[in-house]
Amino acid sequence: MLITGAAPSMADQHAARKRRYALTMLTRTIALILAAVFYKVVWLMIIFVILGTVLPWVAVMMANDRPPKKKTDVRSYTPPPDRMLENPARSTRIIDV
Repeated sequence: MLITGAAPSMADQHAARKRRYALTMLTRTIALILAAVFYKVVWLMIIFVILGTVLPWVAVMMANDRPPKKKTDVRSYTPPPDRMLENPARSTRIIDV
């Protein structure tokens, strides 16, 4: 956790991407093992094989993706008004002489 609004360091970002890649590839390994276990249930085996085939591509895409840059607030110059508005209570006051 960061105390400031600074972005995580490059080493922290890289470590997080490596963890995500490892978890995705572990999921792929489990899917391929389950495909072998459920070889008699063809529709379930096909689902696990497709998952095991697609997950490496997903893992590489996620590992190469950096977090988006934070949007910075652009502070533009706003000129002050030409004059201040007068107090309406003072300008409509009737003076009795």
